[in-house]
Amino acid sequence: MNKPVILVVEDDAPVRNLMSTTLKTHDYKYLTAPNGREAVMLTSSHNPDVIFLDLGLPDMDGVEVIRQIRSWSNVPIIVISARSEDDDKITALDAGADDYLTKPFSVEELLARLRVTIRRLSMMNADSSFDNSVYVNGNLKIDFPAGCAFLNGEELRLTPIEFRLLCLLARNTGKVLTHTYITQNIWGRSWDNDIASLRVFMATLRKKLEPGPDSPEFIQTHVGIGYRMLKSE
Repeated sequence: MNKPVILVVEDDAPVRNLMSTTLKTHDYKYLTAPNGREAVMLTSSHNPDVIFLDLGLPDMDGVEVIRQIRSWSNVPIIVISARSEDDDKITALDAGADDYLTKPFSVEELLARLRVTIRRLSMMNADSSFDNSVYVNGNLKIDFPAGCAFLNGEELRLTPIEFRLLCLLARNTGKVLTHTYITQNIWGRSWDNDIASLRVFMATLRKKLEPGPDSPEFIQTHVGIGYRMLKSE
């Protein structure tokens, strides 16, 4: 793919300038927004490839920005925030963020997260010709070309990562996929915080998919190893 366009959403001018200078130095195209309203507007008008998003914006909470953008776009959103509590991370990820980087951060880590996201985008584009079918497993139906899934005939409201997790498990029905395999396919890496994020996403996905926490119909947990998509009878 061509050099991606990165949208930097940050109200702190020194941090915004640091990120912009870093992107410029490494020959990335970029846009900047100092608040949530402008971030939503620029996302709509310029269709960036990746968004770096601060949560503590002056006009609205960053989580609300994620929810608004997720109502019509699957653009990768990397949260960069001083909020380090697990609850804040879970809220942002559950709203539809793809990654979470805690301030203060190093320029090297910022660029590493960006490279991983871009690699994943390239892999998804390369694999798009493969996803031209419809998967059916009992009452679960996944329409790969349309990017949506249905349970008992009703569409599931899934975040982008939840949908990617579901597709990965579906393509490997009956196989146990390890935490490392899943995180490398979803995030392009397998760090400790990625495995923690995986548990969060799997929990929210199962709430939408399973009849109850103690009666898995589709996704089976293999403690300490990973997950498996069951073949429904």
